[in-house]
Amino acid sequence: MTRDNGRMACGIAATLGLVFAAAPALAQEMTSKIDGGDTAWMISATALVLMMTMPGLALFYCGMVRKKNVLATMAQSVACTAVCSLLWFAVGYSLSFAGDAPWLGTFERLFLRGIGMEATSVFAPTIPELLYVVYQMTFAIITVALIAGAVADRMRFSAFLWFVVGWLLFVYVPIAHWVWGGGFLASAGVLDFAGGTVVHLNAGVAGLVAAYVLGKRHGYGTDNFAPHDLSLAVIGTGLLWVGWIGFNGGSALGANARAAFAITATHLAASTGALTWMFLEWSTRGKPSVLGMITGAIAGLGAITPASGFVLPWHGVIIGLIAGAICFWACTWLKLRIGYDDSLDVFGVHGIGGATGTLLTGVFAVAALSASPDAPQGSPGLFEGNARQVLVQLYAVVAVLIWSGVLTYILLKVIGLLVPLRVSEPHEIEGLDVTQHGEALQ
Repeated sequence: MTRDNGRMACGIAATLGLVFAAAPALAQEMTSKIDGGDTAWMISATALVLMMTMPGLALFYCGMVRKKNVLATMAQSVACTAVCSLLWFAVGYSLSFAGDAPWLGTFERLFLRGIGMEATSVFAPTIPELLYVVYQMTFAIITVALIAGAVADRMRFSAFLWFVVGWLLFVYVPIAHWVWGGGFLASAGVLDFAGGTVVHLNAGVAGLVAAYVLGKRHGYGTDNFAPHDLSLAVIGTGLLWVGWIGFNGGSALGANARAAFAITATHLAASTGALTWMFLEWSTRGKPSVLGMITGAIAGLGAITPASGFVLPWHGVIIGLIAGAICFWACTWLKLRIGYDDSLDVFGVHGIGGATGTLLTGVFAVAALSASPDAPQGSPGLFEGNARQVLVQLYAVVAVLIWSGVLTYILLKVIGLLVPLRVSEPHEIEGLDVTQHGEALQ
């Protein structure tokens, strides 16, 4: 009995030792704020948004340019992905999402220092902060890449690289902080669920300014600028459309009902935008073009982006209808009236669509959907009796338009002092694939 009692005592002691040894780890796991379901969804959403640039936007854009500029157009998307990723890691994330100053963040997260295994962001408390970093990185990438469509066929690649660096740091980062990082627009109550101001209006205005500064393409208005291969653009549209599920649905920052609402409104807006453009073109030009349908879909997607997590599904249909009509007008009548050469209609689709969607967010926002722990009462829109929200949204549109427009102009002028902004006329005629990259499609 004594020997058995001794063995039992040793066993109890060993068990207690294991329990006490594991207690800190168990306690840490029990108190961790990271949710496995939210994390899994956000990993998927991050992959979807990255896919929107590579290969989505690359295919969408290259399918709409001439054959001699296909590789050069794709090279811009590749370069944006690489350059913006490293800049975001080094300084972009910290200046956008660290600190709560009204104008810019801090250097607290410079080179992502201080981010441990259990670290979370105040903006996404249920997923690892490092995952939030990469998710926001994909937004920065595609925003800069969008601008390339406005200057396709003529911008020198070296100048474009300088532009990517400067524009990300001096234009995108401050605006991202203003709207999403606790800056002055966030404090004013601006609603921008996934990037109507930060992404679409921002890129659209920059594209318009860049198109003016660089000037029109050689032969614009007289030569044939028909797309090389619209089938590539359709494939790119499909990748963008699917990727937008992560773009808008992921902006809920968790696997929850708001993500489902955002995804539903997004898909309905894209569908309505495509059909609206199709019928308008059919009635005015006699035939519905493939290019028109995919452009209308992108217009609907861009416009629903700021509203997607704040509105009901039927609101997505209305926003897609309005965006399809307004962007059609902007890319046809307005573009011809003003006379700018925005190669792939970045301003007409993303700039006008982003501004339209941002204002309509102030009209249709539902208090129950816009509620948050910090604002449990939500932010209702005009339809729920809060006309002030439309004015707040207009304030954001004006602030982003001015900052993006002025800073883009200054940046391009400074870069123009260092390297020529556009290729020479003989090189433009020969094509940027050969003259900028030494390659060509067979």
